[in-house]
Amino acid sequence: MRKMMRTLVASAFACLLLPLGTGQADADTRVLADPIGMTSGFYTDPNSTPAAWVAANPGDGRAPAIRDNIASRPMARWFGSWSGDIGAAVGSYVGAADAADKLPVLIAYNIPGRDACGGHSGGGAGSPAAYRTWISAFASAIGGRPALVVIEPDSLGDFSCMSQQQIDERNAMLKDALAQFSAKAPQTWTYLDAGNPAWIDAATMARHLDGAGARQAHGFSSNVSNYYGNGRNISYGNAINSTLAASYGYTKPFVIDTSRNGNDSNGEWCNPAGRRIGAVSQTGGGAEMLLWLKTPGESDGNCGVGAGSVAGQFLPEVAYKMVYGY
Repeated sequence: MRKMMRTLVASAFACLLLPLGTGQADADTRVLADPIGMTSGFYTDPNSTPAAWVAANPGDGRAPAIRDNIASRPMARWFGSWSGDIGAAVGSYVGAADAADKLPVLIAYNIPGRDACGGHSGGGAGSPAAYRTWISAFASAIGGRPALVVIEPDSLGDFSCMSQQQIDERNAMLKDALAQFSAKAPQTWTYLDAGNPAWIDAATMARHLDGAGARQAHGFSSNVSNYYGNGRNISYGNAINSTLAASYGYTKPFVIDTSRNGNDSNGEWCNPAGRRIGAVSQTGGGAEMLLWLKTPGESDGNCGVGAGSVAGQFLPEVAYKMVYGY
């Protein structure tokens, strides 16, 4: 009932503000989107990789710590080629969150040429046309339900090994993705990814964001799958906004991935030892929100304390140590 009343009030308010005969309904709907106000907190995925591991290993001595400090916390669900029928996968996930009156956080991670320079998480759709079909189905599956979606982590920091033609093609795909969500998922807040404070300088990233259509996004994300503390990310986000304001005439709210930044960074990005989980909050102390976008305990690839693993594989020993910071 609480969700229904919030939705009805929001819808009534939107109708009062929609100008008659102006053709501005779509723009006004985007402005009025409020997935936070439509829900009662973030959704906790009962089928996350930590939750699945805990369920399968109840007698393991590490299970209580992982259950209480990671598996029971809200975090994002990543969607890509492994998700199968993307419409069914997204629809099921968002539907479960909606039934619980909670706000789901989703990651779209299927752009062609993904992780072109890093290589550990390579892959993606086979062509721009295939990606358009995929992201259109993704947005359609959310529909009018509330959600947050981070669109293609790393995609705007990964330019150093790409030609200008490839960059232009990628920007076109990201702009189209934003248009798909605006048209088909009007209660979704979308975020383009801005890398992290040590990867691309803020002025350059602001240019990359604007080139990919950031004006049409709700905001941008920082520190996805990385380890930098909130202070550095807030400074970075503010610096990006300073350039966006000065050069393009707008600013955007930003969110920080705090899933592994409790001990800040030691300068390594690929499964470094001694990291710790951070806080989750719908207020961010300078950022819009603090979110777990990467799943704590999931590997960055065959490197560091995850030697022998593949990107995305859940490593219980890494997760366990991340609870305590060693």
